[in-house]
Amino acid sequence: MSKSSSNAASSSSNSISDKTFTGLGNLIKLLPTGTVFVFQFLNPVLTNYGHCSPVNKVLSSILIALCGFSCAFSCFTDSYKGGDRKVHYGIATVNSLWPYSGSGSVDLSKYKLRIGDFVHAFFSVIVFAVLSLLDSNTVQCFYPSFESSEKVLLMVLPPVIGVISSSVFVVFPNTRHGIGYPSTSPSDSSDNTSNND
Repeated sequence: MSKSSSNAASSSSNSISDKTFTGLGNLIKLLPTGTVFVFQFLNPVLTNYGHCSPVNKVLSSILIALCGFSCAFSCFTDSYKGGDRKVHYGIATVNSLWPYSGSGSVDLSKYKLRIGDFVHAFFSVIVFAVLSLLDSNTVQCFYPSFESSEKVLLMVLPPVIGVISSSVFVVFPNTRHGIGYPSTSPSDSSDNTSNND
Protein backbone atom coordinates (compact mmCIF):
# COMPACT_ATOMS: atom_id res chain seq x y z
CA MET A 1 0.00 0.00 0.00
CA SER A 2 1.41 3.40 -0.93
CA LYS A 3 1.98 6.20 1.55
CA SER A 4 -0.63 8.48 -0.04
CA SER A 5 -3.37 5.82 0.06
CA SER A 6 -2.60 5.02 3.72
CA ASN A 7 -2.76 8.76 4.53
CA ALA A 8 -6.12 9.03 2.74
CA ALA A 9 -7.44 6.00 4.64
CA SER A 10 -6.29 7.38 7.99
CA SER A 11 -7.75 10.84 7.27
CA SER A 12 -11.03 9.19 6.24
CA SER A 13 -11.16 7.19 9.48
CA ASN A 14 -10.26 10.32 11.45
CA SER A 15 -13.08 12.17 9.71
CA ILE A 16 -15.60 9.44 10.56
CA SER A 17 -14.44 9.21 14.17
CA ASP A 18 -14.50 13.02 14.46
CA LYS A 19 -18.10 13.07 13.21
CA THR A 20 -19.02 10.25 15.58
CA PHE A 21 -17.55 12.03 18.60
CA THR A 22 -19.11 15.33 17.52
CA GLY A 23 -22.52 13.64 17.28
CA LEU A 24 -22.01 12.01 20.68
CA GLY A 25 -20.94 15.33 22.18
CA ASN A 26 -24.02 17.03 20.77
CA LEU A 27 -26.22 14.29 22.21
CA ILE A 28 -24.58 14.72 25.62
CA LYS A 29 -25.12 18.50 25.41
CA LEU A 30 -28.70 17.90 24.36
CA LEU A 31 -30.02 17.28 27.85
CA PRO A 32 -28.89 19.66 30.56
CA THR A 33 -27.18 17.52 33.18
CA GLY A 34 -28.71 19.46 36.04
CA THR A 35 -32.22 18.90 34.71
CA VAL A 36 -31.68 15.16 34.37
CA PHE A 37 -30.13 15.04 37.85
CA VAL A 38 -33.10 16.90 39.37
CA PHE A 39 -35.49 14.50 37.67
CA GLN A 40 -33.56 11.39 38.76
CA PHE A 41 -33.32 12.76 42.31
CA LEU A 42 -36.94 13.88 42.77
CA ASN A 43 -38.85 11.35 40.67
CA PRO A 44 -38.55 8.42 43.13
CA VAL A 45 -39.73 10.64 45.96
CA LEU A 46 -42.61 12.24 44.05
CA THR A 47 -43.82 8.91 42.64
CA ASN A 48 -43.41 7.22 46.05
CA TYR A 49 -41.14 4.71 44.31
CA GLY A 50 -43.91 3.78 41.87
CA HIS A 51 -46.72 3.45 44.43
CA CYS A 52 -48.64 6.57 43.45
CA SER A 53 -51.62 8.25 44.98
CA PRO A 54 -53.44 10.92 42.92
CA VAL A 55 -51.32 13.60 44.63
CA ASN A 56 -48.13 11.76 43.63
CA LYS A 57 -49.33 11.61 40.03
CA VAL A 58 -49.97 15.36 39.94
CA LEU A 59 -46.59 16.19 41.52
CA SER A 60 -44.75 13.81 39.21
CA SER A 61 -46.55 15.26 36.16
CA ILE A 62 -45.51 18.77 37.22
CA LEU A 63 -41.90 17.62 37.64
CA ILE A 64 -41.85 16.02 34.17
CA ALA A 65 -43.41 19.12 32.59
CA LEU A 66 -40.96 21.52 34.29
CA CYS A 67 -37.93 19.39 33.40
CA GLY A 68 -39.13 19.06 29.80
CA PHE A 69 -39.58 22.84 29.60
CA SER A 70 -36.07 23.29 31.02
CA CYS A 71 -34.60 21.02 28.33
CA ALA A 72 -36.37 22.94 25.57
CA PHE A 73 -35.64 26.38 27.04
CA SER A 74 -31.91 25.70 27.33
CA CYS A 75 -31.76 25.22 23.54
CA PHE A 76 -32.68 28.90 23.12
CA THR A 77 -30.02 30.32 25.45
CA ASP A 78 -26.49 31.32 24.56
CA SER A 79 -23.47 33.02 26.06
CA TYR A 80 -21.19 35.78 24.86
CA LYS A 81 -18.20 37.68 26.16
CA GLY A 82 -19.11 41.25 27.02
CA GLY A 83 -17.04 44.41 26.95
CA ASP A 84 -16.01 43.66 30.54
CA ARG A 85 -14.44 40.37 29.28
CA LYS A 86 -16.86 38.32 31.38
CA VAL A 87 -19.24 35.68 30.07
CA HIS A 88 -22.87 36.82 29.92
CA TYR A 89 -25.97 34.82 29.05
CA GLY A 90 -29.07 35.62 27.07
CA ILE A 91 -32.11 34.23 25.28
CA ALA A 92 -32.11 33.95 21.48
CA THR A 93 -34.78 36.01 19.76
CA VAL A 94 -35.76 36.50 16.11
CA ASN A 95 -33.36 39.43 15.68
CA SER A 96 -30.56 38.83 18.18
CA LEU A 97 -29.80 37.68 21.70
CA TRP A 98 -31.77 39.25 24.53
CA PRO A 99 -29.14 39.65 27.25
CA TYR A 100 -29.76 39.33 30.97
CA SER A 101 -27.42 42.26 31.49
CA GLY A 102 -26.10 45.00 29.21
CA SER A 103 -24.15 43.79 26.20
CA GLY A 104 -21.98 46.85 25.88
CA SER A 105 -20.49 47.09 22.40
CA VAL A 106 -20.97 43.40 21.50
CA ASP A 107 -22.97 42.67 18.32
CA LEU A 108 -25.60 40.15 19.42
CA SER A 109 -27.31 39.78 16.02
CA LYS A 110 -25.25 36.68 15.19
CA TYR A 111 -26.97 34.85 18.09
CA LYS A 112 -30.48 35.14 16.62
CA LEU A 113 -32.85 32.15 16.38
CA ARG A 114 -32.10 29.49 13.80
CA ILE A 115 -34.01 26.45 12.55
CA GLY A 116 -31.47 24.25 14.32
CA ASP A 117 -32.57 25.69 17.68
CA PHE A 118 -36.10 24.38 17.14
CA VAL A 119 -34.76 21.01 15.97
CA HIS A 120 -32.61 20.78 19.11
CA ALA A 121 -35.51 21.80 21.35
CA PHE A 122 -37.82 19.22 19.75
CA PHE A 123 -35.33 16.36 20.05
CA SER A 124 -34.30 17.47 23.53
CA VAL A 125 -37.91 17.14 24.67
CA ILE A 126 -38.27 13.79 22.86
CA VAL A 127 -35.13 12.36 24.48
CA PHE A 128 -36.18 13.63 27.90
CA ALA A 129 -39.72 12.26 27.40
CA VAL A 130 -38.33 8.81 26.63
CA LEU A 131 -35.98 9.04 29.60
CA SER A 132 -38.67 10.20 32.01
CA LEU A 133 -41.75 8.34 30.77
CA LEU A 134 -39.94 5.00 30.56
CA ASP A 135 -38.35 5.40 33.99
CA SER A 136 -39.35 2.41 36.12
CA ASN A 137 -40.96 4.57 38.84
CA THR A 138 -42.95 6.56 36.28
CA VAL A 139 -44.10 3.40 34.51
CA GLN A 140 -45.22 1.80 37.80
CA CYS A 141 -46.99 5.01 38.80
CA PHE A 142 -48.86 5.93 35.62
CA TYR A 143 -49.21 2.72 33.59
CA PRO A 144 -48.16 -0.36 35.60
CA SER A 145 -49.64 -2.90 33.13
CA PHE A 146 -47.38 -1.50 30.40
CA GLU A 147 -44.23 -2.66 32.20
CA SER A 148 -45.12 -6.35 32.07
CA SER A 149 -46.68 -6.44 28.61
CA GLU A 150 -44.30 -4.14 26.72
CA LYS A 151 -40.90 -4.98 28.21
CA VAL A 152 -39.24 -5.17 24.79
CA LEU A 153 -40.37 -1.65 23.92
CA LEU A 154 -39.02 -0.36 27.23
CA MET A 155 -35.61 -1.85 26.39
CA VAL A 156 -35.46 -0.95 22.68
CA LEU A 157 -36.97 2.55 22.48
CA PRO A 158 -34.31 4.55 24.42
CA PRO A 159 -31.33 3.39 22.29
CA VAL A 160 -33.31 3.86 19.05
CA ILE A 161 -34.28 7.43 20.03
CA GLY A 162 -30.65 8.07 21.04
CA VAL A 163 -29.34 6.91 17.64
CA ILE A 164 -31.93 8.96 15.73
CA SER A 165 -31.23 12.06 17.84
CA SER A 166 -27.46 11.78 17.49
CA SER A 167 -27.85 11.39 13.71
CA VAL A 168 -29.98 14.54 13.56
CA PHE A 169 -27.39 16.42 15.61
CA VAL A 170 -24.66 15.51 13.16
CA VAL A 171 -26.78 17.28 10.51
CA PHE A 172 -27.72 20.18 12.85
CA PRO A 173 -24.70 20.59 15.15
CA ASN A 174 -25.30 22.49 18.37
CA THR A 175 -23.32 25.74 18.29
CA ARG A 176 -24.96 27.40 21.28
CA HIS A 177 -23.29 27.64 24.66
CA GLY A 178 -26.34 28.11 26.80
CA ILE A 179 -26.82 28.61 30.49
CA GLY A 180 -24.73 26.08 32.33
CA TYR A 181 -22.32 25.43 29.45
CA PRO A 182 -18.94 27.18 29.28
CA SER A 183 -18.18 29.27 26.23
CA THR A 184 -15.57 27.62 24.00
CA SER A 185 -14.71 30.37 21.55
CA PRO A 186 -11.00 30.68 20.64
CA SER A 187 -10.73 34.02 22.45
CA ASP A 188 -11.97 32.39 25.65
CA SER A 189 -9.34 29.66 25.56
CA SER A 190 -6.56 32.17 24.88
CA ASP A 191 -7.81 34.31 27.77
CA ASN A 192 -7.84 31.26 30.06
CA THR A 193 -4.25 30.38 29.17
CA SER A 194 -3.10 33.96 29.69
CA ASN A 195 -4.90 34.05 33.05
CA ASN A 196 -3.21 30.82 34.11
CA ASP A 197 0.29 32.14 33.32
